[in-house]
Amino acid sequence: MDIIDIKTYMHSLGREARAASRLIAKAETAARNRALTQMAMAIKREEQQLLAANARDVENAKERGLESAMIDRLTLTPKSIASMAEGLLQIAALADPVGEISDLNYRPSGIQVGKMRVPLGVIGIIYEARPNVTADAAGLCLKAGNAAILRGGSEAIHSNQAIAACVREGLKTAGLPETAIQVIETTDRAAVGELVTMKEFVDVIVPRGGKGLIERISNEARIPVIKHLDGVCHIYIDEGADLEKAIRVADNAKTQRYGTCNTLETLLVHENIAGEVLPPLCRIYLDKGVELRGDSASQTIIPEMKEAKEEDWYTEYLAPVLSVRVVSSLDQAVEHITTYGSQHTDSIITENYSNARRFLREVDSSSVMVNASTRFADGFEYGLGAEIGISTDKLHARGPVGLEGLTSQKFIVLGDGHIRQ
Repeated sequence: MDIIDIKTYMHSLGREARAASRLIAKAETAARNRALTQMAMAIKREEQQLLAANARDVENAKERGLESAMIDRLTLTPKSIASMAEGLLQIAALADPVGEISDLNYRPSGIQVGKMRVPLGVIGIIYEARPNVTADAAGLCLKAGNAAILRGGSEAIHSNQAIAACVREGLKTAGLPETAIQVIETTDRAAVGELVTMKEFVDVIVPRGGKGLIERISNEARIPVIKHLDGVCHIYIDEGADLEKAIRVADNAKTQRYGTCNTLETLLVHENIAGEVLPPLCRIYLDKGVELRGDSASQTIIPEMKEAKEEDWYTEYLAPVLSVRVVSSLDQAVEHITTYGSQHTDSIITENYSNARRFLREVDSSSVMVNASTRFADGFEYGLGAEIGISTDKLHARGPVGLEGLTSQKFIVLGDGHIRQ
């Protein structure tokens, strides 16, 4: 398509999404739930077709020389396809937030004032190599009463279109407009430029992907953006930590999966416990092929460790590389996280109740944990059914964005002929 055709195509999608959003917003909960259930059934039934489409994408990605972390996120398996379907069923089982009325109180004038939860409208979602986002985003947007325009990365075009066919089938079977969830069919980057400026059709943009993508969207968008830039996640092993617990959690947070935004990237260890916890923990890391980069105190304890540069503390590796620093106190750990962190997810390992409470209060991240792996920072694990993404913004939505994050509230007033005196 040339630029004129792209503009025409995108505006056509926008008009259809806007019209569909009004129908979805007033659709009965049962109809939306039926659509979600039918989508899940279609995804399960079409497993072999989804795997075949994905195999084409993976083969193309390897031919293009894409890095292993990207290919890992791109690859579908029978297990991940089952998880997609399960996520849709979980979303269907969640309470419908649309129309929920809260804080309804009488005012001295006699009127009642409250708030009603309502859909955002049309949501544009831009993502890279994760085909599962197509199903997650479709399900969450639909359940929350929104229409959505989805733009997956060019590397996942066959996978995304195969999943989109299942989504359309679910909508059609439930008697809802198929245009409620549209997956952009062109890989031309100009489509993204149009999507993020179509403020007459789109109400909010959610980018999911690397820092470069999110920076581009943030800079170009003329529509509000829900985003996070980096996932520089920390675990602080406090002097009051249980050693066995600390080793188990820190190992999982780094090595359970390398290419995700909630993977541990910097390990902080109190100096009073570093000599006990680092040797067995780092042996696990080294045996699993993790490259360690540390400060001088860490290197003294673990000679195989490379020297950490200043830029390492800021880096989201998305790879088997870990930064390690020995700190003198909880205060220094919090200061490090404040200076170098990305306000994504940070965890403390401790049996000290007071230190745990302080960490929860003083670390300003979208998810703050005690004695738990950072890998739990995920909509599915939080009981949201799935997530549209993770937000490190402080307005509207923060942390994993599920149904509530895809709605807003409006004031409602109930009267009986009341007039203002």
